[in-house]
Amino acid sequence: MSEAGDAKGVFASAAKKVKMGKRVEKALKEKAAASSSQEATEEDANKAPEPYTCIGHFDADFTELCRRAGLPPTEIPPVVLRAKRPGTPPPPDPKAKDPTPPEEPVDVAEEEPKPKTYVTKEKYSYFKPNIQVEMEHEEKPATVTEIYIRGWKIDDMMVDIFRNCFPTIEKLNTINLWNVGLTDKTLRDLAAIFPQCPNLKNVSIEGNPIAEEPWACLIGDDSLIVNLSLRHNEITDRGASGIGAALSTVTTCNKNLISLNLSHNKFSDVGAEAVVKGLRMNRVLLCLSLASNKITDKGAVKFGELLSRFPLTHEEVVERRKLLSDKGSPDRGTGKSPPPSRRAESKDRPGSVRSGSHLDKGDKKRDKSSKKKDNKHEKKNEKEDAGKGNKTVVMMDSKKDKDEGAKGGTKKDDKWKKGAKAVMAGGSRSSIVGLTETVNKTTKGKKTTSSKDKKGGAAPESESPDMVEAINPLLDSVESIDGQLWIPGNRSIINLNLSRNEIGEAGLKSLLLALQYQITLANLAPHPALKGLMRLSLGRNPIRADSEAYQKLQDLLLTRDPFYKPQAKSPDGEVQSLVG
Repeated sequence: MSEAGDAKGVFASAAKKVKMGKRVEKALKEKAAASSSQEATEEDANKAPEPYTCIGHFDADFTELCRRAGLPPTEIPPVVLRAKRPGTPPPPDPKAKDPTPPEEPVDVAEEEPKPKTYVTKEKYSYFKPNIQVEMEHEEKPATVTEIYIRGWKIDDMMVDIFRNCFPTIEKLNTINLWNVGLTDKTLRDLAAIFPQCPNLKNVSIEGNPIAEEPWACLIGDDSLIVNLSLRHNEITDRGASGIGAALSTVTTCNKNLISLNLSHNKFSDVGAEAVVKGLRMNRVLLCLSLASNKITDKGAVKFGELLSRFPLTHEEVVERRKLLSDKGSPDRGTGKSPPPSRRAESKDRPGSVRSGSHLDKGDKKRDKSSKKKDNKHEKKNEKEDAGKGNKTVVMMDSKKDKDEGAKGGTKKDDKWKKGAKAVMAGGSRSSIVGLTETVNKTTKGKKTTSSKDKKGGAAPESESPDMVEAINPLLDSVESIDGQLWIPGNRSIINLNLSRNEIGEAGLKSLLLALQYQITLANLAPHPALKGLMRLSLGRNPIRADSEAYQKLQDLLLTRDPFYKPQAKSPDGEVQSLVG
């Protein structure tokens, strides 16, 4: 019994040791795994997260970028759909059998239904920061077209977030920022983001007064903005000067901005004169609003000069001569010397007086002798190659050229090539500051066909489309008066708003003369692209309503309205009312 008990005790102690060894080993493994996981978590914490790639969905991209920037979820501005005004209900159908259904008895105890013309929200929810968007299709988050931010500050961190997500929104065309506390740095950063947005055309930054007034950065040469609104920004003469210089100079010009709204600001005649100076060489801007500023008669007179005609400054005359020189000698950059007769074509400086009779005679003699030699050489070749049919080929080619010249095909091609060269010359010294449409006219009843036979199946040549040729105002026709060169003024502006200023009778008369000049010039030399002023707003100025000049101006503007229709006349010559 003792031996058996001893054996059992030895077996039990051995089994206990084995169990203890397994427990120790398991504990060591768990400890090693915990230490390795702790080291991994420490490494992950020290390691920078991978950069986020925007997918073009503004809501998802903006929320994720805000979370990565360290904003708590409660402080991330939500992206919501912009509220729309409810549409008018359709009128009742008169063909309905029972347009007025019988009224049901109203139960006073029931609650009155809520109106559907507005939406109720929680208390103070209107003041919480959010981003309002409009989309083409509400069910597709990638179709955001407009972004509105109102009443909360955009800081540097938010600008960095916009820098990542704005350019990826493919259909974004409008950005509206109102009272967002922009600074000089944040405005310049936003201006650098806008050219990266492929379809952004409309920008409105209002209610953001900035002491440095860097508004010119929005109208740079690389700006793609078409409509720009800068209302209520307290822009002074300093900011207006920068805007005028950004619109155009002697050598540069903004080529995309069509509408500019500078109303409700604080610049005077000095700022207005700076804007006028920027519009001297600009032939792209169509609509300009300077309402609710401090412009007096002096500024209005400057606008009258701009719209009628004005003399060129010394810098503009020098640039004009350079442009004429480049235009007269297209091979100037290749090292070839221009022909001596080019300088005499310039109207700015008369050519040097020299006796050209001897040279003309010599040239004529050379031309006659060369023509005789060429004729003899051609006849000799015709005799030698009579058996080979070369003469017939030459006659066919010459007949083909004559036919093309009669149809105007070669002239069209030459015009088209010239227009293409003018458009492609955007990087040259002469800046493109205007647009001129040249319409290719063809004779009625004639169709251009290819030179091949009709049996060959060749399609007829289509007429070349209307060509838009870019020109510089400095290359326009000039008139010399008292030793100065005068050019026609700006006729590209069709809508000018000068209401709620301090313009009196003197400024009114200057604007009236400018409009009369534009109408006369349009009748004498009509331009397909530059139509002249069609709308001029002068309300809320210290001008008497019964003023003769004001009445004349209104009568002229009435006929300039593109939707104006003169009253019909009866056969007896009496004017009939269009109302009855």
